[in-house]
Amino acid sequence: MENTKQMRSWLDDMNLDHPLVIAGPCSAETEEQVMGIANSLKDTDVNYYRAGIWKPRTRPGNFEGVGALGLKWLQKVKKETGMKTATEVANRAHVELALEHDIDLLWIGARSTVSPFIVQEIADALEGTDKVVLIKNPVNPDLSLWLGAVERLHTANVKKLGVIHRGFSTYEKSKYRNIPEWQLAIDLQTRFPDLPVINDPSHITGKRDMIFDVSQTALDLNFDGLMIETHHDPDNAWSDAAQQVTPDRLKQIMRDLRIRKESSPETEYNTKLSNLRAQIDVLDNQIIETMGKRMKISDGIGGLKKERNVAVLQSTRWNEILGAMILEGETKGLSEEFILKLFKAIHQESINHQEKVING
Repeated sequence: MENTKQMRSWLDDMNLDHPLVIAGPCSAETEEQVMGIANSLKDTDVNYYRAGIWKPRTRPGNFEGVGALGLKWLQKVKKETGMKTATEVANRAHVELALEHDIDLLWIGARSTVSPFIVQEIADALEGTDKVVLIKNPVNPDLSLWLGAVERLHTANVKKLGVIHRGFSTYEKSKYRNIPEWQLAIDLQTRFPDLPVINDPSHITGKRDMIFDVSQTALDLNFDGLMIETHHDPDNAWSDAAQQVTPDRLKQIMRDLRIRKESSPETEYNTKLSNLRAQIDVLDNQIIETMGKRMKISDGIGGLKKERNVAVLQSTRWNEILGAMILEGETKGLSEEFILKLFKAIHQESINHQEKVING
């Protein structure tokens, strides 16, 4: 993609003194609900009021949105509160209706981003628009697929672009609803530093009590904003109840977040240092998670050895692993001394796990 600096002009032109904030209910349910939440959020840091009008659900039978009727409610929000409005679009018909109702920001959902056919249909419908268009990452951790969607919109002469990082699906059990895979978002930032990146902690966590921590990590990684689902009665929301916060909680989150602005050489240094440390924190957490998975496999090996009455220590296998890791470490700039210490510690922990299984 060429001339990517124009992508963030819409954000720079807002001259914000805080991260961009997109907030509102997961789903528009009733006019009263939409207006009540909107009135609670006006005169706050919220820049765009979001509400899902069409809700693609994983399985049929769940609430799938109020449809085009909700667009009139968003029009009323803009008229009465002055907030700009945002909603998700998944096909040409959605785009045409959203533009007809003067919705200010449209986003393409994770389920749509996985299909180049759907993205191209939306790009064709949006060609040359002056609306802001954000693309959520696909449900699977595929950077090329994500960037391909951005490129399709860029090729369609959509100038006000950005992406939303909402985490990635995994079959493995995790504390997150969608694992963040921060490194993938970092790689995207590195390749296209002018592309605005918005974090969606609601869909990453799936739990309202984790939203603050994920939001802080995103800001430490220099994300440009947050999309946080907000509902006046979250427990009784018609969709995604567990991940929505009240307007009062949203205001508290925004007050408590540490927001660093580059305004002096010292501040710039601290911002860059915080960003690099945040990247290290992400990788350290990945290391811990990987080690946990590795030890579960060691437990399985311990169970097999117990069944066959086989000794825990297998010297030949251990020496093969150590030799291979020393060579692999050299290609990554890691010293032999470090690799020996690291893998001896990992090996000892693995032995401890296997002995616990065998002696248990």
